[in-house]
Amino acid sequence: MRVYLPLTLPGLATAHTAGELGPGPLTAYAVTPGLREWYVSDDIEELEYAALSRAAAASLRLLAVDPSAPRRRVVVAVDVPDGAASADPDRGLEASALGEVRIAGPVPLAKAAAVHVDADDAVTDVAAAADALGAADQGDDDAQFTVDGAEDHELLWFGVQEIPNLIG
Repeated sequence: MRVYLPLTLPGLATAHTAGELGPGPLTAYAVTPGLREWYVSDDIEELEYAALSRAAAASLRLLAVDPSAPRRRVVVAVDVPDGAASADPDRGLEASALGEVRIAGPVPLAKAAAVHVDADDAVTDVAAAADALGAADQGDDDAQFTVDGAEDHELLWFGVQEIPNLIG
């Protein structure tokens, strides 16, 4: 099963040094029954993109609570055994929990398939979105517009072997 783990660049550096993502439990995003129902699509690539987007939004939340982290969203795509990730059946259709899964323990970084990171040209919008997130959560439409501006930026794809360059 492919899961998408939200991180920051310092979190990626820690995982690289440790050789694993963790410790558990980890929150990740995947193609869950709730995500399938919400997006009403049978196209696995569309559904995986939706899960990746959910993880990017979670990465933005991590940036909002860590003002020292570089303002670039980070998502690591990892392949785990099917039973390793579980969705909360009681929250499956809640908009805030779509695609959310839990992984009980650490995941070896060797299981990572790719790393997705914002390009340099996204930094200004991502920084503004991280700053506006709290107000957006409180219903401020202008702040939500700013948060949505970060979502206009596609995350770039990097091979796992490129992690040292990303964190260096």
